[in-house]
Amino acid sequence: MLFYAYRDFTGEPDRILADRGLGRAHHRVIYFVGRYPGMSVSDLLNILKITKQSLSRVLSQLVTEGYIRQDQGTVDRRQRLLTLTDKGQELERLLTETQRKLIARAFRAVGPEAVEGFREVMLGIMSSDEDRARFGTRAE
Repeated sequence: MLFYAYRDFTGEPDRILADRGLGRAHHRVIYFVGRYPGMSVSDLLNILKITKQSLSRVLSQLVTEGYIRQDQGTVDRRQRLLTLTDKGQELERLLTETQRKLIARAFRAVGPEAVEGFREVMLGIMSSDEDRARFGTRAE
């Protein structure tokens, strides 16, 4: 079930990305930079759990093609802070919109108790307490 859901969840974004010569790795970078504007490269590496070498290729392409801007850190000038450009924001919106619609449709169909159960399953799949902590717990 997870395979089929993931395939359909990524299908339309994959087509949008392919039209631009981009792939899922680019999507992940664009998504997180969009969620955390001004994040450092090291923070992004920590979230994605990939090597600097893997990120470098993807990030270089996104910067060169005008989707992401890199700025020097104000405190530590060696730090590179990442922000989506207008072009990057538009692509992120387009990619995320298709996925939000799928999730919203599914959530409407099953109701709030099932949505909370799904949330708990997702938290249970995560292996890192640090990652689970990003989502907090609901106030009772």
